Amino acid sequence: MSFAEVRPYQFGDDVRAIDWNVTARYNEPYIKIFEEERELTVMLLVDASRSGFFGTQKMFKNELMAEISAILSFSAISNQDKVGIMFFSDQVEKFIPPKKGKSHILRIIREIINFTPQHKQTNIKGALQFFTSVMKKKCIAFVLSDFMDTGYEDALKITGKKHDLAGIRVYDPMEMALPSVGMMRMEDAETGEDFWIDTSHKGLRDAYQARQQEMHQYFRRTFQKNGVDFIDIATNQPYLASLHSFFKKRGAKR
Repeated sequence: MSFAEVRPYQFGDDVRAIDWNVTARYNEPYIKIFEEERELTVMLLVDASRSGFFGTQKMFKNELMAEISAILSFSAISNQDKVGIMFFSDQVEKFIPPKKGKSHILRIIREIINFTPQHKQTNIKGALQFFTSVMKKKCIAFVLSDFMDTGYEDALKITGKKHDLAGIRVYDPMEMALPSVGMMRMEDAETGEDFWIDTSHKGLRDAYQARQQEMHQYFRRTFQKNGVDFIDIATNQPYLASLHSFFKKRGAKR
């Protein structure tokens, strides 16, 4: 709330809003009128690492993150909010400070569509630390990632206390379990390592699934522990209804 003006006191007004300086000057009661500061600052922290270049369903994970980022950007600008974006991998790839205006939002959309990262791996901890250091004023921040990383709990805790933070985890269903299809050539998108695995080996499939579940649980546990909202969105499912429900729940908590 920000101060707007003063006016003469009327019956039923809150006496706590009386401006005693003006009242003393005019020898009759005046009260302060406040208005809600509607303008917000929205920041998008978008994971641009190579693990996002994967998808077995309707689209790649990075394409889905791009769509969601664009929707959030247009939503913010329609409310006259400032919007900024940060792309990260294991480095902060690009940072565009928040601004208002049509030309600015079009620039962000172009970056979302055309951005090419220079690095391949993921460092969520480093991204959150950089974001906290450059954004001094509280804002609404969304981290869009597949969260294939660990070790960011302390950074998330600090960022969540300073900003209104939310995580949007984008994943592909095929990542959660390997199919039994015999020998398969695979590549680690973030390291570039190329290798063959025997997917018919049950122990290997179980170990892979356990590792994926461990990373997923770390994500959920870390966000829940620090009171940060999050949502899971799969590449093979419609996401607009899920996002709407997510924001409705966030709004009800405020």
